[in-house]
Amino acid sequence: MKKESETGGICSSTEAVHAGESRGHWGHSLTVPIAQTSTYVFENTQAVDDFVSGREARLDYGRYGNPTQHIAEDKLAELEGAEAALLFSSGMSAVTTTLLGMLSTGQHALIMDDCYRKTAQFCQMVLRKFGVETTFIPAGDYKRLKGEIRENTRVIIAESPTNPHLNVMDLEQLVAVARAHRIKVVIDSTFATPYNQRPLAFGVDLVIQSATKYLGGHNDLIVGAVLGKAPLVSAIKDYRGILGGVVDPHCAYLLIRGLKTFPLRMARQNATALALARFLEGHPKVRRVYYPGLESHPDYDVARTQMRGYGGVVSFDLDADLERTMAFLDRLEIPCIGASLGGVESIVSHPSSISYYELSREDRLEIGIADELVRYAVGVEEAEDLIADVAQALEAV
Repeated sequence: MKKESETGGICSSTEAVHAGESRGHWGHSLTVPIAQTSTYVFENTQAVDDFVSGREARLDYGRYGNPTQHIAEDKLAELEGAEAALLFSSGMSAVTTTLLGMLSTGQHALIMDDCYRKTAQFCQMVLRKFGVETTFIPAGDYKRLKGEIRENTRVIIAESPTNPHLNVMDLEQLVAVARAHRIKVVIDSTFATPYNQRPLAFGVDLVIQSATKYLGGHNDLIVGAVLGKAPLVSAIKDYRGILGGVVDPHCAYLLIRGLKTFPLRMARQNATALALARFLEGHPKVRRVYYPGLESHPDYDVARTQMRGYGGVVSFDLDADLERTMAFLDRLEIPCIGASLGGVESIVSHPSSISYYELSREDRLEIGIADELVRYAVGVEEAEDLIADVAQALEAV
């Protein structure tokens, strides 16, 4: 296991169970209660005056916060090594609110070209409408990154590892470039999770998590999170209250429940994904495997030094055409075919037909989305069962 300093901290099961919670919940319950209310009432007019004047910090309306939500945020902040955390109604709500809060008309942002496609679309379609320019940088091209910085550049946006090719950013190098020009760095760390990597420890300003995935872990909620130093998170909180992307109390409760077993699940998924990746790399019907835990991955050395584990997603190109790739997917017996990842059930995805279907084949190929590309998100099933299932499905190729 790597040293704590090499991975930016270690997220433990003890933290996951107890962090952010105090003993003695309402009604003496062991688990965190769900505060299922939209409104918080005042005892009298004096209480109103105390709240309005700032003498008493309390809640008044559900869009600005909820007790269950606050416990989930405190727990997640401790796991990520952050001063503060904010929950949102989805990962994209976290992304859009953060960028709207950080960027103004006339400013400029840099974004890695293999960032999550909806984040890229938001920059191209929405931020542009408000007069914010965005420049896309090839993944890992730090020389190009330096060359594209302008006087009005305010934010660098990246994802690590990326979806679906699992490229890993060199966080130290990325932060060094940003610090030299007083630019903020925002990292989408959904695929890494705080179990495998803590970007804030490398100097990243804000981390975004789609807690829908590994943090929730049961394919039954949609939640986003932004984490970082308290002043910056507090500024984004004001925008959340205006834009309204708040998480509901029951969803926050499900996240708390999921976080308690998160390290156990992540350790299992790390091990299973690595075993699957090694099997696939040695199979004659697989042309290429994308997994940062393999020595063949171009970012293996970076991942090995800054990550504790390599995540639960394995992407690979079959030595096949579209028809035979579909035959492989249909022959799989354990995973379901779907668009998400990170839960206890394995899910397999065909990016070109599920996530990038609106693009032409030529446009997909330009960004590396081939017809034979498969993304396999392992769950917590037995590794030997998943591998045996993949082996029999490959007979169809």
